[in-house]
Amino acid sequence: MKFLTALIKPFKLEEVKDALAELRIDGMTVTEVKGFGISPGQGEIRRGGKRVRNLVPKLKIEVAVPDYLAMAAREGIVKSANAGTIGDDAIWVLPLDEIVRIRTDDRGAAAFYPINSTGEQS
Repeated sequence: MKFLTALIKPFKLEEVKDALAELRIDGMTVTEVKGFGISPGQGEIRRGGKRVRNLVPKLKIEVAVPDYLAMAAREGIVKSANAGTIGDDAIWVLPLDEIVRIRTDDRGAAAFYPINSTGEQS
């Protein structure tokens, strides 16, 4: 399995959700975050002086997927989150050693993606 973490612009969330839904990826965690990186941040006026605010609002999306869906999920996020501007952040794809569904104690890909004998999601 793979664990994908993506930082996106907040207004791109619905497009990313739709792209993942097309792959039958129905679950994700979304967290409001702030950060900075290559882009310099946004300027603001406060108390008569210009200040640079280095922390830019983003959404962090986290999703666990079986190996066979990882690259399709990555590409779906890249295409749907791309606004073509500075700050179209990044995706991290990491190996996921173990996943356990607490209610049933199912483990691995079967915990979230029941797989049939052809290797496809059932």
